[in-house]
Amino acid sequence: MKNLLGRTVMAGALVLGLAMSMASLATAQEFGPPELIEAAKKEGRLVLYTANFTEPEQETIAAFNKRFPFIKVEMLRAPGGQLITRVKTEAAAGKLNADIVDHSDRGDMLALKDLFQDYAPPNASEYLQDAMVAPNLWPRVTLVWAIAYNPALVKNPPKSWADLTKPEYGNKQIGQVFAPAGGTTWTRAMFERKVLGEDYWSKQAATKPALYPSGAPLSDALVRGEVSIAPLLYNIVYTKQRDGAPIEIFFAPEGAPAIPYATGIPKTAKNPNAARLYMNWCLSKEGQSLMISTQGNLTSLKTPPVYPKNYDPKVVKVWLPKFDEFESLRKSWVEEWNKLYGHRQ
Repeated sequence: MKNLLGRTVMAGALVLGLAMSMASLATAQEFGPPELIEAAKKEGRLVLYTANFTEPEQETIAAFNKRFPFIKVEMLRAPGGQLITRVKTEAAAGKLNADIVDHSDRGDMLALKDLFQDYAPPNASEYLQDAMVAPNLWPRVTLVWAIAYNPALVKNPPKSWADLTKPEYGNKQIGQVFAPAGGTTWTRAMFERKVLGEDYWSKQAATKPALYPSGAPLSDALVRGEVSIAPLLYNIVYTKQRDGAPIEIFFAPEGAPAIPYATGIPKTAKNPNAARLYMNWCLSKEGQSLMISTQGNLTSLKTPPVYPKNYDPKVVKVWLPKFDEFESLRKSWVEEWNKLYGHRQ
């Protein structure tokens, strides 16, 4: 009986040990090998510079910390233009404090690609190459534009991008982030002209929309009723709707402009292992699924694990700008946009 009990205990221990080994192997395959995780644990922190919105990024960090509670993520969030200026200034002075730089403007990041170390996540082969501008810069976040409105203020809501040119929505009922604010808004403006027509800007500008420097204050203005309609990045407005704000959101039938970020680990990173672990987790299916299902992002994975709420891939197609046009058309088209909308930089 004792021998049988002993063999049972040993068998149980063997099964437990095998299960733990398999779990460790799975973690190594998805997030990195045990030695990376141990090195990250010793560093214990990382500094993230991001152009992403504060609330969604805080949720991402909280989810990351459920799996890796031993890494403290210190976030510095700034609009795209301000962030890239800070990165350039700190790098020129030899004092770049970031362990990760996460930016919506792939063009600006491509110009700085030599600042970043070689890096690829364990699942690198699962990502669309069209979403990348350099081998060391990865689409950790992929955002998408939608249209939101306050149903208490809009009795005849828009149903398309074209509807945002209707005179009935004039006199600053529509809020809009100005085109030169960063890569995300330039993507939206480029989509408007290329897909909706060369006269779209002049028709839309005629409604005299209220202009905002970024989506954060515009989404707050929409909730407060200062504007009643606004094209917005889905992840900033969806989280407000999810938390009870009086907002309706839809993806317009003409298309959904998408923005893959460019995210890299500087060569000067003080916590490179913690940075790699955070990047590996964010780019994994677990991290991408979290950002899609709870924040309303899209993904640059070849096969999306899930889709955001309100998004039907059979009805609405993603529009991704060609990168060469994204760069070559930008200066002249933004200047034209500024004139039409009466915006001074």
